[in-house]
Order: sequence, then structure tokens, then C-alpha cells
Amino acid sequence: MKRKKTTPPPSAADVTRLALEDHRRLLSEEEFNLLLQELEKPLYPAIRTNPLKAGPEAVRAWAGAYGWDLKPVPYCPTGWWINDTAAAPGQPMEHRLGFYYVQDAASMLPVELFDLEPDPNQLILDMAASPGGKTTHLVSRSGDQGLVVANDSSLDRVTALRLVLQTWGAANTAVTNFPGEKFGGWFPETFDRVLLDAPCSMQNLRSTDAHPMRPISARERTALARRQARLLASAFTALKTGGQLVYATCTLAPEEDEAVLDHLLQQYGDAFQILSLAKKLPAPAPGLAGDGSRSFHPDVVRAARLYPHRFGTSGFFCALLSKTRPVESPEYSLPLRDLAKTGLERLYPRESAAICAQLEQAYGFDYLKQMAFQNLALWSRGDQIYVLPEAWIQHFGEIPFQAVGQLLGDSGPDGLAVSHEWLTRFAPRFQDGRVVLDAAQSAAWMRGEDIQGSFSSPDHPAHIAAVFDQQARLLGRGRVFTGRLKNLLPRRVIY
Repeated sequence: MKRKKTTPPPSAADVTRLALEDHRRLLSEEEFNLLLQELEKPLYPAIRTNPLKAGPEAVRAWAGAYGWDLKPVPYCPTGWWINDTAAAPGQPMEHRLGFYYVQDAASMLPVELFDLEPDPNQLILDMAASPGGKTTHLVSRSGDQGLVVANDSSLDRVTALRLVLQTWGAANTAVTNFPGEKFGGWFPETFDRVLLDAPCSMQNLRSTDAHPMRPISARERTALARRQARLLASAFTALKTGGQLVYATCTLAPEEDEAVLDHLLQQYGDAFQILSLAKKLPAPAPGLAGDGSRSFHPDVVRAARLYPHRFGTSGFFCALLSKTRPVESPEYSLPLRDLAKTGLERLYPRESAAICAQLEQAYGFDYLKQMAFQNLALWSRGDQIYVLPEAWIQHFGEIPFQAVGQLLGDSGPDGLAVSHEWLTRFAPRFQDGRVVLDAAQSAAWMRGEDIQGSFSSPDHPAHIAAVFDQQARLLGRGRVFTGRLKNLLPRRVIY
């Protein structure tokens, strides 16, 4: 019996060629040729620094240490392209400790569109947050104040989201696992800022090993567009009047971009404005007035359509919306869970003060003042001490969560053993409790080895120290014993 011949699936290059033909009719001949020329160039990696841990001087130090030729991303003050590198940006210890995030430059634009400053009363929702790159950007721009709720509907993706936020050093965050379509009915008129980086077909014209272009059927695209419209309506309903919403996708398919905005305008056209991005972008990158078969609402052109040739990025789409009045919302029953059932208990003020006094004695760092600045409180669960956002307790305390706040450390007979996440967030500000390793010791340390030597002091025979190399680079934490420094780097950090 002869076997039936099967047609091999199209390659990523074939899919890109077909997608380009769709865009030929949407661009002028001049622009289409510029797009083709751009796609012949390499897509350079980019990083976004963590202002909670590193300032502008750190970027220059990394460039010198790792042989990076840096170019600023024009619309993101903390973003840098690496045009030439002797070291891949994912390898250095600074990346593993959350001092910067490796991210395509196009993905840095959505959060930069917000008018956003630190505000202890600000509530922010990242509706489809995993893997968490844009969530860390929201944390950075908000100064880790107020509250960022990072939600993802896929439980499988929540682990990566939690890990990214831990590495970033975020404290005023909560991770939830709910359908984004529910938020509008659960929390109407609640959030000051909402980011919807919607699930999409990823037709960005830049095929990479991590995200190769794949064929998308008309049926799948229609299903995606319908879901995007539902998510956007939910996000808009959850937004406060006067608040801002960013809708973003990493696709250039008009059905998932301008058409979704057009649909929202048909629903709530007099309840919001699509804001001009002229002052947010270094050059015009307007949305489409139509897709060849239909015309969109005239305001849709205020969105940003980032064809690769515009700024040297992957293809991307985003728009900034401002809500002008409330809208009717569906009524859904909230899922509730008594916070006491999580095992978390708020510490009394004297207990919190005692723990902060231990931290100040060990590290010369006034954490009590820091907590007041960030509106945080200490809670315990067994021997573990957590830092929780007061904004979460006040507004969402009875809602189930996957993670909230930050682990401060474990209490024991030798006092508080601070966590890796907490120490790497604040160690550059420590006045005490620091250990400096020489070059040979640092190399061994980064392989996960303990270091033999005299590191202890009479007042602290066994404590957690912040470990640095001779170039003042943070290398994590270690437990000091007489004659030995025990390596406490998490396994995920050791290469």
C-alpha cells in the first residue's frame, strides 16, 4: 500500500514572505522597499535597566566590562541596543540578579506611553502579564510604589511571571491567575493604569529562533481578534474614569490591531479618546486608516504601528487610550478567599520594629523608613517573614493570589536570614554586612563554590552577608561561618 504523500509545513522564511505580500498593499512602494532593506539587517539585542538597583553609571560600567557598543532606545530612557558585544547580554551576573532585563526594543514602548510617576495610591493592572518583562517596566516606572497586579490566565505561565518579579526585586506587586475577561465585571472603575499586551498571532515580520513566524489560518486570526476585543472591553471597564489604558500586540495584522480598536470605538466611542503619540515617539508611526477592504474610525491612526524599518525593531502595535466616563459593566461574582487561610499573619508594630532594628544593625540600612516610603507591612507565615503591599490588603485582600509582595527572609535562632530577592534589591545601599572577594574567589563563587577564609566578625559569628567583587559588582549573598563563606546563590543563577 502506497503511503500518502504529506506536504511539509511552510518554513518561517516562507511564512514571512507571505506576510510581506499582505503588507505590500498597505505601504507605499518607498516604504515597502525600506521595510525589505531593514529585514536584511540583524535585529540587535536590547536591554532595559532596573532603576530600583542600578543607575545610568552602571550601564557605562557594563559596557566597558563586557565589550558592549551601546545605542540608546529613543523612546525608552532606560533602554539600550547592544550593537556589538563580546558577551551575550543574558550571561553576565547583573542579568541573573535582575539589574537589567533583556527585551526587544519594541516591547519597551507600551509602558513608556503611560503618563506614570511614583504614587503610593496608584493601582495598576497588567492584564496578560507573563512572562513579566512589561510588568517589571511598570514596577520601574512606578518606583515600586502603589500596586501592580500582574495577571495571567494561564497557570503554566505564572511560574515564569513570579520568578521574573522576584528577580527584579519588586515588592508592591501581586500575581493572579484569572481570565482577563472577568476583571471589568469584578473591578469596574478601579485601576488608574491598565496594560493589555494581548495574546496575538505574533506576525511581527522578524522571525527568530525563540519566536519563529508560523502560518496563521483565517479561523485562528478571527478567534484571536474576538478574544482581544473581549479583553480590551474588560480592561477598559476596569479602568477608572480619567485613567489611561495601553493596548499592545506583537503582531502587524490589522485584524488584531486597528480593527480591535475600531470595535471598541463602536462600543464605547464617546467614553474614551485615543491619544496622540506625537510627543512620545521620535518620528511618526501612524496606525492604518484602513486595511484595503474597510476603513477604520479616523482616530485609529493615532495608534503606533511599528514596522521594523521605522525604528529598527520587530513589528509591533500599540495605542494609548484615556477614559472620559464610566460605562456599564457585567456583574460577576468575585472569587473570595479569607486571607487567614493562607497562613499569613500581620506582625505587631513592635515585632516589625524589632526586625527592622536587626536589619539596621547588620547592614546599616534603615528598612523601617523604606517600608514607610513604599507603604509596606511585615507579615509572617511560620518562620518566613514577608513584606506585603498595604494597597493589596486594602483593595484586594480577600482575592486569591499566586504570589504577593516579597519574601524578606527566614527567622531562626541566629536571627533573620534575609532572602536572596531582598538582599539583591537593597545590597548596593548597605553600609555594613558586606564581603569583598578577590578575582579568583569571585570566579569560584560564580561557579557556586563556597569560599574558604576568614570572613567572620566577633559580633556576628554566623550571618548573611552581601558578597561583592573588587569591581563592586554584587555577587549575591553568603552565610558567614568561621573560616568559610557558604554560597547561597540560587541554582538558577549559577551557570
